[in-house]
Amino acid sequence: MGKLCTDQCSCDSTNAPDETPLRSNEVQGESISVYKIPKMDCPSEERMIRMALAGFTTVGALFFDLSGRKLDVLHDGPAGPITDKLATLGLGASLEETREADQITLNAANQQPTEAQEAGTLWILLAINALMFVVEMTMGVIAQSAGLIADSLDMFADAAVYGLALYAVGHSIKMQVRAAHVAGVLQLILAIGVLAEVGRRFFFGSEPQSTLMMAIAFVALIANSACLMLIYKHREGGAHMKASWIFSANDVLINAGVILAGALVAWTGSNYPDLIIGTVVGLIVLSGARRILALKG
Repeated sequence: MGKLCTDQCSCDSTNAPDETPLRSNEVQGESISVYKIPKMDCPSEERMIRMALAGFTTVGALFFDLSGRKLDVLHDGPAGPITDKLATLGLGASLEETREADQITLNAANQQPTEAQEAGTLWILLAINALMFVVEMTMGVIAQSAGLIADSLDMFADAAVYGLALYAVGHSIKMQVRAAHVAGVLQLILAIGVLAEVGRRFFFGSEPQSTLMMAIAFVALIANSACLMLIYKHREGGAHMKASWIFSANDVLINAGVILAGALVAWTGSNYPDLIIGTVVGLIVLSGARRILALKG
């Protein structure tokens, strides 16, 4: 979803993988299967994998290493069905090895998740991103800025991820996937709309108001910086919380890009910088929507 996830996402690949137990009861497992997943580096991919594998009774726990694009799966039985399921997500998953699980891994899998403590933070993040989506979309239209409109779409994508994480608690896998698809469809519609608007402005021209554009992007930068501060203490927690930290960090980069685009508009008198940043963010969210819609229960 709305994000710029690269190898500089602030994760240290030398750190131990994040641990995400699927169940709070005693976890059993005989084997650890290690998967290389090149396209897994953000909340949407991590959440898709968790939902896709949550229906497997043979899976005891998932250990995510987002910076290394790796996933360790603790499970009973053959790894084939798990491998086949991961392949359907289109993230390039490949099985590297399967080995016997040791006692340290089993003990780590039995650690209780901190979802209750994290829920309050997720609610605040959801509220901030939802509010900024409305503000940036409104002001983007007024300022005639494709960059602001696209950035508002990025905020919507963030809110969708946080909302989905909160909604999923206590619901069936089928309902989780349905909720994900709703968010994906909304993102798809908005992304296509933004790209179409960028195309229209490219051919027919536009006059983005650089001052207003930079001012609103700066407000969004403050909002995302606040999100970073809120989630800072959770950044070494579960995989989803670390992914959310990466997500918010990348949002700050996008906000900086919009501010830079506004400055270039003021300096050059051209609308091209605004159209370029709008296109980049629109394509990022479009890709995220495509991946969510490919998720199957």
